Amino acid sequence: MGMARSHRSRKSYKEIVGSAYYVAPEVLRKRYGKEIDVWSAGVILYILLSGVPPFWAENERGIFAKILEGSLDLQSPPWPSISPSAKDLISKMLTKNPKKRITADKALEHPWLKEDGEASEQPMDSAVLIRMKQFRAMNKLKRLALKVIAENLEPTEEIKGLRQMFSNMDTDGSGSITYEELKAGLSKLGSRLVESEIQQLMDAADVDKNGTIDYIEFVTATMHRHKLEREENLYRAFQFFDKDDSGFITRDELKHAMTQYGMGDEATIDEVLDDVDTDKDGTINYEEFVTMMRKGTVETREHVEIQLGL
Repeated sequence: MGMARSHRSRKSYKEIVGSAYYVAPEVLRKRYGKEIDVWSAGVILYILLSGVPPFWAENERGIFAKILEGSLDLQSPPWPSISPSAKDLISKMLTKNPKKRITADKALEHPWLKEDGEASEQPMDSAVLIRMKQFRAMNKLKRLALKVIAENLEPTEEIKGLRQMFSNMDTDGSGSITYEELKAGLSKLGSRLVESEIQQLMDAADVDKNGTIDYIEFVTATMHRHKLEREENLYRAFQFFDKDDSGFITRDELKHAMTQYGMGDEATIDEVLDDVDTDKDGTINYEEFVTMMRKGTVETREHVEIQLGL
């Protein structure tokens, strides 16, 4: 986060630093010390357990207003399935008043973090895991179209948050997530998936089939679908496939685009056309494309994310 400081320091600072999601309220008041690191770590822990940030809005100004308000949601799903001990630690790390906030040393001694402590063994489907499972169930054209959209998205605060989560999983800093890193990352999110299920998620998110998940692939598989399905994004993705601007994606255009990602075999093309080409004319028009992109993407916890402002 670019703002870690020695815990022995008593110095106060007067500049606003760090990504908007992780900024402590005292930073916004431009007088802060080492306590900000505990706050930022609490934000990361909240995201790891729930899949969403604790304070969210469409822009920095809105996020800062939510942070200053300090209303922390630990009641909406998935929080009922998370241990009281974990919620106790997060609430202490995200205490608005830095003088009352738990210290780093005390946090490390908290029962939920200590070895043989109180961490829950109950499985939990985080928003990220839910989205990855949905992504796996999509046909290959839809996965590729979402990747095209993700490659052209503006760097919103949600994407910055996903970048932080990606960095948390990319433990070796290579710029891509391996199977082992995905396995470890999902475990931190509360996943109890068996190895074959993790491999299926890996195969789905690895759109270019190079054996790892890069940053764009991670965003594609985990970002809130409604952001990806805005009209301008869908039209841009359709144009990516409709090379001659005819208003139709032909079989040849579909095959050419998907071959670039190792998905251009005849069986896959047949499968996509059978699923998307509802009028059975051998092409995909824009209406059919939009219907495919918006079908079956209502998230299990969508109502929760609406409450959180996503």
